[in-house]
Amino acid sequence: MKLFGMTWQEVDRLSREVVVVIPTGSLEQHGPHLPLFTDSLLATAAADAVEARLSEETLVTPTLWLGASGHHLAFSGTLSASFEAYEAAILSVVNSLLPHGFYKFYLINGHGGNNEPNAIACRKLKQANPNITIGHRGYYAFADQTIADTLEGPSKYMRHACEAEASLMLHLHPDLVKKAKLRDDGLQSDPPVSGVVHFFDEMTEQGSLGYATLATAEKGKRIFDSAVSGLIQEISTIYNGYVLKGLPKHQ
Repeated sequence: MKLFGMTWQEVDRLSREVVVVIPTGSLEQHGPHLPLFTDSLLATAAADAVEARLSEETLVTPTLWLGASGHHLAFSGTLSASFEAYEAAILSVVNSLLPHGFYKFYLINGHGGNNEPNAIACRKLKQANPNITIGHRGYYAFADQTIADTLEGPSKYMRHACEAEASLMLHLHPDLVKKAKLRDDGLQSDPPVSGVVHFFDEMTEQGSLGYATLATAEKGKRIFDSAVSGLIQEISTIYNGYVLKGLPKHQ
């Protein structure tokens, strides 16, 4: 079920066992070859695919498209919420539904910069409401192994406007991909360093990270189907319920 097309009375009649799915994305630069709305388009597509399979078990909200994108603001067209405003939007959605008895929530994220704010928002909501079930994860995390097995370039995981993300867009929104401008991009530290925070204008030449020239729609379909399959399993488990058990005995 999709919240945007329902009346309040239809929502009022829903089972409170449904999982409220909240897609989160961004409107930020994605190099010269992908549109600013890439993350929101992909998160929305993942949430819609889950809803198509689990229409009675899920209630999908409109995508929260204004993400935490401050690290992309050097590039024209990027819009960003402050961390406080982004977190407040998530809290507001959940806190609007809690008084009406909904208690299962899951954030499907499409933008890496949202991961940490999503985690903090979920922890705050759980602390304030111990009896709710709430979770979050990037849709792409459910396809980690498929991504590693599918990508041809040296980088075997999802980055930004990369081989994987460009492939997903070629599969889902080929008309929005500037195919003639697909490019490989990304700067590496010398000597290597990890854990340092950088903005994207420091890390790239034109805003992307990875080997987008290797992107194909076929790769995108494989990655998307894998991600959706994992999401369906995750959200079905939350809907049906689960128990926490102790560790099995070791041999």
